[in-house]
Amino acid sequence: MKSHQSTQTMKPATAAKKLGVYLEATPAEFREGVVSRAELDQLQAEPPEWLRELRANGPHPRPVVASKLGVSITGLARGGITEALTTEQIEALKQAQPEWLQAERATQAEVRKEAARIKKRDAEREARSDGPRS
Repeated sequence: MKSHQSTQTMKPATAAKKLGVYLEATPAEFREGVVSRAELDQLQAEPPEWLRELRANGPHPRPVVASKLGVSITGLARGGITEALTTEQIEALKQAQPEWLQAERATQAEVRKEAARIKKRDAEREARSDGPRS
């Protein structure tokens, strides 16, 4: 029997997510087709002009917007940001420093601090349990 390798493909939405771009801003031929693993690898290795432009100027998907602003995706929603934003809009928000953004950044800093504390605590517990036994 012959076994043949099937080509892995993904929906454009999945490929856009992996590329970190907003699907609706991609070219029609990207949105309307399927993307193979090899094509995705090629796009990541040698991004075409449209992909470089989207990554640089947006519009960016919410996970990218949240990351650039230093907040969670939920924090964006609490701040009223539900749509994709351009790099220019993100920079304007950073400059304006609205109250919600300051509050969400503070919340995010606390979350990170707590995660680091728990990680340290767990590492210490692990070190103690691996210690000498009598």
